Amino acid sequence: MLQKIISGGQTGADRAALDVAIETGMPHGGWIPKGRKTEKGRLPLRYQLTEIQSIDYAQRTELNVVDSDATLLFSHGVLKGGSALTKAMARKHRKPCLHIDLDEMSQNRVVEIIKLWLELREVNILNVAGPRESEDPRIYEDVKKILRSLL
Repeated sequence: MLQKIISGGQTGADRAALDVAIETGMPHGGWIPKGRKTEKGRLPLRYQLTEIQSIDYAQRTELNVVDSDATLLFSHGVLKGGSALTKAMARKHRKPCLHIDLDEMSQNRVVEIIKLWLELREVNILNVAGPRESEDPRIYEDVKKILRSLL
């Protein structure tokens, strides 16, 4: 049963996951680069993420994969950049990873698939990742809608 959502705090998919967790009262957290670095500046303190001692996004990504039971990756199309790295880290650490391409199916179908996957994998701590807002301006709202339906 899902007990906590973590992410890296970046704009886009990461932030949507944290915002839904806060809205629903679900515990949240994760690792973030030193200085609470995001593409739009410092992540506000209301997000309960822990700073690493580096500004390296890759290190943050790996820690979030390792500290979760599974990773849920969202995109519109193929994974690239940090999202592709997240999938590679999940593979490296033999952690379950589900990639949802939001261009391929309806929101209702996506929610059904995720619910089943979470149950089968018995996920307690879920890492949510995907593109940042500057790479995909639609991702924040789409991920938010799906996670609201899920929770």
